[in-house]
Amino acid sequence: MVVPTLNAARELDNLLGLIEAQTLRPLDILVVDSSSEDGTAAEAAKHPGVRFVRIERKDFNHGSTRDMALRRTAGDFVCFLTQDAVPASERYLERLVAPMLADKSIALVSGRQLPKADARRFEQLVRGFNYPDTSSIRGKSDLPKYGIKTFFASDVCSCYRRSAYEACGGFDAVNTNEDMLMAARFVSAGYRVAYEPEATVYHSHNLTPKEQYVRNRAVGRFLEEHARDLMFASEIGEGGKLVKNVSLQLLREGRLGEFFAFGLDCVARLSGNRKGRSDARRDLGGK
Repeated sequence: MVVPTLNAARELDNLLGLIEAQTLRPLDILVVDSSSEDGTAAEAAKHPGVRFVRIERKDFNHGSTRDMALRRTAGDFVCFLTQDAVPASERYLERLVAPMLADKSIALVSGRQLPKADARRFEQLVRGFNYPDTSSIRGKSDLPKYGIKTFFASDVCSCYRRSAYEACGGFDAVNTNEDMLMAARFVSAGYRVAYEPEATVYHSHNLTPKEQYVRNRAVGRFLEEHARDLMFASEIGEGGKLVKNVSLQLLREGRLGEFFAFGLDCVARLSGNRKGRSDARRDLGGK
């Protein structure tokens, strides 16, 4: 189990306790900390079985840092969990690993993210749309049906089959969507990726429009730069379905304030995505 952290003192002790209480307890728990300044190391030290590795904050990278961490762990399966994701039960890891035990073709499993208690209404609905209560297993033959959703994955709560990970080369040094890129490589190599809704964590963010713009600008750049890796999979329709689903529900509930707030959120997502793609095309064209 790998937990990347940055100033996680308020939540780490509880999170590590929940991990240690799992019915399927990890062989190894590794906290990789980006030079926290709030006592994160002291919280980790409360758990003698936890290994703590400190890196310079400037050296953190969503892909390469996770690759380094994975290669410092043992076991056939390696799980990732972010510091702000809270397992919903003591059977979280047992359920996350189960699809891999049942099917050796599965190289990556992601769990379900439920909104936290403080999530605003439109964020609750977005989580519900993106993380449904139905499981799925996707491979290369599913590309015509799912398009880019074939590579749906999230390292907020995930599990990798070590042998497949090593065979496919591991994470690149990318600052976002390392999980999607790895899923695409698995699918290209003939493996499959799974979503297991019974493996649940509480995880959500109430992002401002500015924060949403910045986040989606990075995602847009990633999608443009890695279009070939993602097999030029279609993205058409998914965003529209999300907007329609959430908007209609907000109107049914009479949540006009949330409806307009969601509209701003969507504008920030779309404009950020377009700007990131534009930046990538400009930079790629200059090479």
